[in-house]
Amino acid sequence: MTIVGGGVRQEAFKDALSERYLSYALSTIMARSLPDVRDGLKPVHRRLLHAMRQLRLDPDQGYKKCARVVGDVMGKYHPHGDQAIYDALVRLAQEFAVRYPLVDGQGNFGNVDGDNAAAMRYTEARMTEVAQALLEGIDDDAVDFRETYDGEGSEPVVLPSNFPNLLANGATGIAVGMASSVPPHNVGEICDALSHLLKTPNATLVKLVDLMPGPDFPTGGVLVEDRATITDAYSSGRGSFRVRAKWESEDIGRGQYQVVITEIPYQVQKSRLIERIAELMHNRKLPLLGDIRDESADDIRLVLEPKSRNVTAEMLMESLFRNTEMESRVSLNMNVLDADQVPRVMTLREVLQAYLDHRHNVLVRVTKHRLEKIAERLNVLKGYMIVFLNLDEIIAIIREEDDPRAVMKKRWNLNDAQVDAILNMRLRSLRRLEEIAIRKEIAGLEDEQKSLKGLLKDKVRRVKYLADEVADVKKRFGKKTELGKRRTEIREAPTVIEVPLEAMIEKEPVTVVCSDKGWVRAIRGHGLVVDELKFKEGDKGRFVLEAETTDKLLVFATNGRFYTLGVDKLPGGRGHGEPLRLMFDLGNDADVVTLQVHSPGAKLVVASSDGRGFVVSEDDVIAQTKSGKQVLNVKGDAEAAACTRVTGEHLAVLGRKRKLLVYPLSELPEMSRGRGVVLQSYSNDMLADVATFDLEEGLTTMTGDRHRTFTKQELAEWIGKRAQAGRRVPRGFPAAPRFS
Repeated sequence: MTIVGGGVRQEAFKDALSERYLSYALSTIMARSLPDVRDGLKPVHRRLLHAMRQLRLDPDQGYKKCARVVGDVMGKYHPHGDQAIYDALVRLAQEFAVRYPLVDGQGNFGNVDGDNAAAMRYTEARMTEVAQALLEGIDDDAVDFRETYDGEGSEPVVLPSNFPNLLANGATGIAVGMASSVPPHNVGEICDALSHLLKTPNATLVKLVDLMPGPDFPTGGVLVEDRATITDAYSSGRGSFRVRAKWESEDIGRGQYQVVITEIPYQVQKSRLIERIAELMHNRKLPLLGDIRDESADDIRLVLEPKSRNVTAEMLMESLFRNTEMESRVSLNMNVLDADQVPRVMTLREVLQAYLDHRHNVLVRVTKHRLEKIAERLNVLKGYMIVFLNLDEIIAIIREEDDPRAVMKKRWNLNDAQVDAILNMRLRSLRRLEEIAIRKEIAGLEDEQKSLKGLLKDKVRRVKYLADEVADVKKRFGKKTELGKRRTEIREAPTVIEVPLEAMIEKEPVTVVCSDKGWVRAIRGHGLVVDELKFKEGDKGRFVLEAETTDKLLVFATNGRFYTLGVDKLPGGRGHGEPLRLMFDLGNDADVVTLQVHSPGAKLVVASSDGRGFVVSEDDVIAQTKSGKQVLNVKGDAEAAACTRVTGEHLAVLGRKRKLLVYPLSELPEMSRGRGVVLQSYSNDMLADVATFDLEEGLTTMTGDRHRTFTKQELAEWIGKRAQAGRRVPRGFPAAPRFS
């Protein structure tokens, strides 16, 4: 770095950028984004309250225009935009945003729907009793003051805070490289925890959580987090809480019901929530919900109508909790500025202790300030007593001497304060009654002085004093007051309600069409005329299945793997569909053997081209991933060749050279995975198809549009044992080596 002419400094761009960004980061952390653990406020909120106090906007006084407040804050304390200051003021007045509002607003201050407040020239404000409690003692040297940004005035570094504002109202902020998120709590419970901590300095976190079981949000709702998770969050200072909307079921007769939402999670805009639900309904993502209506007035009332009376209210709400902001998570990150203005993440116990330490410091400072005032007053009163004892002489000195100050100071050994007080006395104060009042005041002040000195020397008395302060806060703002009643209900973590797939998907009849080249689609309705279906040039139909949108498709491939696909995930009937193999991980070296609708509880026979196979339950072949599930193991040149659902007690096996073998299905083992056993022996042949049937009803085959059933007597020569070679098919059997 070098200095050149004109005072210009040359330095590396990297160094200059690093230095300035560090300054910006520190400014953001210290003076904008993170709250102070002692009063729970950021600078803009602290300046707002201080300015409102300067304007005498006490709870028992009249309102003043918000523009006046914002102007004072911006001109004297906070050199930022007026809209940012007004937004901060508005939030402090919103009952749905702040658990214990610090500003009493008059006019339109927004609503839970997300509507903005009116312009500052239309709204008015004054402080609440909670804000007044935060400022108690500020005139008694309770806290330090610093110069304002222009050096023309002073502002408090922190407020005395005779109210646990950080935990009671919470705070959020995003700084550079760090963030803070403290949810609001019930002040009655906070006071219980503070009282316990004063009595038991080594109190365990578990006991504190017993007294403070969880957040208390201004919009109510239901906290459904388990106790262990809440304790872990408070013990580390980081975590999250799951909050759900509060609802109830209303019977509307004829076996029907509707669900009414009376409270929604914290910081969720009602209008945005309704729009999101309507969007999901339009996209068929909420098939259980029939309609939603907003019947809210001053309170919240969202009416939900189920699509079917067969759907329970619990199941309906579970689908909403999973897909909408009816359930949301509120984060906990108690990253705050400590008393030394160092940002760090605190545990619940550390936050409570930091507040008590601050109140202790305030008590000591206020007590010392009061002692100084008492000493000054006693000094003046003792000068007054000299007046009454030597009234005639003092009058003579004042009338006759050129410099009465010097004469009185020398005559009675007075100090400047006493002499000034004597010379400024009014004549009517020289009555006899005033002397008696002064003697009483001196006695009272001396008693108070003795008591306060004892308080400074006795820590036990100071702790008792703090405990009385906490009890008074609880009495003023606790659960017995209208403002302090707990709003958020705390329940055990809910049991998981499994919503069946058919309940989550709108059930509609569809026809699944898959072409020979693997293009699949789902056409609405059943009973389609197959001959009228159109395919790409050079392609033709292969599978046509009637299904419901709630069904699952089982795809068996030549690699021996099963793939599962929801019918609702298939493309619509317009166009030619999409390639089936792109819907899961089916390589180009494998092909589809069968495509069928899953039937829970059914069994399948799977077989490979080398004539091996076994029986497997359909429930065991369901694949959870796109890579499928390996069921039939194949080796060498062999590949999966057949898959059929079990519909009878006998198995028919057909080779490509048209040799047929029939034997009881009981000769096959039931497995979940493997190569299986030999179904039919081959010499220069491979398996072509398998089928199951009831021997008494016969084996039905299909040639074109014609059906042919071979009776038990006709199949007598082909009934044998597993693994035999079989015989040539009987007369009338289809030319193609397939059963259908």
